[in-house]
Amino acid sequence: MSLRKIVEHLQFRRGFHATLSSIPSFSSPLPTHHRSLQTATHTLHQDPHSLLKQDPIEICTSLWVKTFSSPKTTSFPNLTGFLSNFDLWLLAYQRSCAHATGTFPPRNAVHTNVLQNLLNLRNAVIRGRFVWDDKTHPFLRAPNDPAVSKPLSKRKLRAILDSNEPCFQDRVVQEVLLMVLEPVFEARFSPKSHAFRPGRSAHTVIRTIRSNFAGYLWFLKGDLSEIFDRVDRNVVLRCVEKGVRDKKVLSLIKSALVSRALSKEENGEELRKDKKRRATKKRILNENEPKPDPYWLRTFFGFAPEEAAKVPCYGHCGILSPLLANVCLNELDHMMEDMTVEFFRPCENDSIWKYSIDDGCHNPAWPEFVPSSGKEKTRKMDYIRYGGHFLIGIRGPREEAVKVRKRIVEFCEIAFEIRLDNSKLEIEHVTRGIQFLDHIICRRVIHPTLRYTGSGGSIVSEKGVGTLLSVTASLQQCIRQFRRLELLKGDKDPVPLPCNPMLYSGQAHTNSQMNKFLETMADWYRYADNRKKVIGFCAYVVRSSLAKLYAARYRLKSRAKVYGIASRNLSRPLRENTNNSAPEYSDLLRMGLVDAIEGVQFSHMSLIPSCDYTPFPRNWIPDHERVLHEYIKLENPKFFFELLRSVKQKGLNLPQDEISQMIWDYKILGIHYFKSNRDKEEKSDLKEITG
Repeated sequence: MSLRKIVEHLQFRRGFHATLSSIPSFSSPLPTHHRSLQTATHTLHQDPHSLLKQDPIEICTSLWVKTFSSPKTTSFPNLTGFLSNFDLWLLAYQRSCAHATGTFPPRNAVHTNVLQNLLNLRNAVIRGRFVWDDKTHPFLRAPNDPAVSKPLSKRKLRAILDSNEPCFQDRVVQEVLLMVLEPVFEARFSPKSHAFRPGRSAHTVIRTIRSNFAGYLWFLKGDLSEIFDRVDRNVVLRCVEKGVRDKKVLSLIKSALVSRALSKEENGEELRKDKKRRATKKRILNENEPKPDPYWLRTFFGFAPEEAAKVPCYGHCGILSPLLANVCLNELDHMMEDMTVEFFRPCENDSIWKYSIDDGCHNPAWPEFVPSSGKEKTRKMDYIRYGGHFLIGIRGPREEAVKVRKRIVEFCEIAFEIRLDNSKLEIEHVTRGIQFLDHIICRRVIHPTLRYTGSGGSIVSEKGVGTLLSVTASLQQCIRQFRRLELLKGDKDPVPLPCNPMLYSGQAHTNSQMNKFLETMADWYRYADNRKKVIGFCAYVVRSSLAKLYAARYRLKSRAKVYGIASRNLSRPLRENTNNSAPEYSDLLRMGLVDAIEGVQFSHMSLIPSCDYTPFPRNWIPDHERVLHEYIKLENPKFFFELLRSVKQKGLNLPQDEISQMIWDYKILGIHYFKSNRDKEEKSDLKEITG
């Protein structure tokens, strides 16, 4: 044998023995890489239908009950069990499909391939292999995305990478995180915050102000919307870690908080050629693409107040960003709650808030007389927040409001690393009017007449002086919004303009669209004192704008002719004078070829609803939280033990004992048994007679 063959033979034997020595015995445990390979192989052949065992609504409900039954300072160290539940992932996929396509797919209609891709996405998230905004190698595609059968060109690939639309799989992961994190932090949130929370809205803010802010003279209006634009990632994580200590969830949030790269359109570097092409090219919707918002809804969104116009967006967090913003601002809410308790100093000589901080809850339908402040008056403060804007009412001298502002500036600089100036924290007196959520909070002076019977039977009439809190809609702000939407021109004497976006729509469709807009506006100003006045002005603008539009479309030259033919509410059909051969509208309506024309609503002041003065409790909570608290109380055995003890102490019988006694008396005596003294006497007499 040659030397070369001997060396090759030795190398083969050495490699063979090394391979044999590396193979583990059956008695020894498998190495780590072998176990991971085996797990990956098991997951690859795992049936996703076998993982769908529970109802996702029950899982979410159990999490809500668990978080609300725990103390507010509890932090949850292990949420991976909820994060790895495949039923929640399927529900997140259904909700994401509803957002993308406008239809909620049934659970049994999801294809097996989609379930397998969803399972791969879940495994990637659990094992830390998920990457946000991965548009080139996604685990899961949107239901509207076409299947890729051939390689993409560089131009299409660059267009995909530069697009502003987030990945569909990112939306699914955000939905899962929202379902897991929202119950955890909703139990910790302060009742003073009302934005981006279930069961709370701008209406609850206005009703709270009307009910609880009646006695305050100085108002501190703050703007913290800067935290929606830029905030340090460490600040958000520090606030989240107070409620969640799960490492997988925290790592997902940390990676999502990385700022995404801005496209040319967002940086303002879009070319003029692209602008012209986008302006002239008619956009055609895809087969399953949802339709854009109707005109009436876009018009109403144009009336969004300053406090509700901005929505936070942190990196790739998407729909999770509002929750994270509330988590950060919750620190300010708790600080203000503690400051409110410290600030309160009651005075028995005052007419309101004499003894307790919760005194003064009243029916807003009745005037609330608010005396002026002084040394012998109660010192009190209240706080409410909507999004990044908050309002503080202070009963006391202006120096106290300055001290409160100073403490807020110091707190925001330490907690959020944001420096606020006086323009972001304005102090105003109630007599000047404070605008919040497009409503003016002011104090009206009234002179009620008091009549009473004096000595000698004479009737005495005296005029008194009192003040009451007024929450009215801002008519000037309404005019500005109409002017911005190009439905009005002018400031002092505004003139309606034609509603040009509805130029090519029929009369029935146009009237129905604007009726929906007016109904929504009437609901938005539901709790304003001048609801009739504002809605009447909106109806006048809409009706005049449509009349000018119809005058131009049907060549009637003036609004007077349009009103003469179509009536005041524009409910009668209009048609061009040149088309005399067209069939009558009544015939077309009877044949079902045209839609019925609805008249424009609120054409008379008597048709506009009045302000809603329904009383609003001071310690109001949403219905879902109230049901949760009741359910937790009924699940607690101590509650029934205390109830049984109180019943026995008061000498009452349980319903079961009452029914048993009634049945026993009916069998023995033939009559019903009642526990009143009269029935007891009759029962004793009956026993003596039968005995």
